[in-house]
Amino acid sequence: MSVLDFIKEAGEKLFGREAKAAEPAQAAPAADAAQKAEAANRTAGEAIENYIRKMGLDATGLSVQVDGAQGKVTVFGVAPDQATREKIILCCGNVEGVQQVEDKMSVNVESESAQWHTVAKGDTLSAIAQKYYGKASAYNAIFEANRPMLSHPDKIYPGQKLRIPPQA
Repeated sequence: MSVLDFIKEAGEKLFGREAKAAEPAQAAPAADAAQKAEAANRTAGEAIENYIRKMGLDATGLSVQVDGAQGKVTVFGVAPDQATREKIILCCGNVEGVQQVEDKMSVNVESESAQWHTVAKGDTLSAIAQKYYGKASAYNAIFEANRPMLSHPDKIYPGQKLRIPPQA
């Protein structure tokens, strides 16, 4: 189990106005506000689960719980391998409004974990590959390690977290 930090203001925009209800309303009675927050958190968790499946990823018993007020997501399930586990974590964290992901997943087949890199302004996959692998031409390994969330090597954004797989 681990907790990964993400940039709360960066990422996929999966939550609409309903997610704002997760923040307590001042005028509403406390019980009503709590019910609205709970409903918004459930809806947000379902949105992230749907996004994970849309990316072609799955895990046995996949469950995503959201605490919108804290910007925290907790993910449960058993992934078939380490790469899938890490991609599911990225799907949970690279969502606007999410600041932390608590990983409570396990894997069927253990392997070496990837490193994590948060994209900074001006970063390219080539520059990131140079930093981690010592050669810019290895950018495709990073691109492939982050598919299907990345659709093109040039489409990364500041604040996005990427998997940096072990060097082959």
